[in-house]
Amino acid sequence: MTAQRREWKAACRGIALIALLAAAPSGSRAATTERIVADRFTGLAISGFDPVAYFTDGGPWLGDAAYELSAAGVVWRFRNEGNRASFAAHPEVYGPQFGGYDPVDVARGVAYPGNPRLWLVVNQRLYLFGREESRDAFAAGSAAVLAEARKRWTALQSELAR
Repeated sequence: MTAQRREWKAACRGIALIALLAAAPSGSRAATTERIVADRFTGLAISGFDPVAYFTDGGPWLGDAAYELSAAGVVWRFRNEGNRASFAAHPEVYGPQFGGYDPVDVARGVAYPGNPRLWLVVNQRLYLFGREESRDAFAAGSAAVLAEARKRWTALQSELAR
């Protein structure tokens, strides 16, 4: 093999590695060593989206820095004082289940951060998903996924807290 051919192969491997890294999911900026998904640079839970807005406004809305609340080691943002007060009174209702991790992956024993734009509210609880396929699978059979995710969540939380 010529030196020129070896250099060409090495360059191709480098390009393939760059393409693989570029294809990493956008949720990769989220911390996956914490019990609640938060941006590792800002400390914002669920990328600064208002968790109450999923219930009151029917979808994801960015919160305002004027309406912040620190809880469970992360900073939550809200659209208004009413949403902040509702969350403060009932974080177990309004906060994303499984700390914002994808419940389909939690059911497999994996902590994969959910994307605030891929969501469902089922039985008055918010779930975030890392991929559309996960959201669709959950929508098709949430009871089975939740049963398995609840079994694995406690052990997974212990690992995340390390």
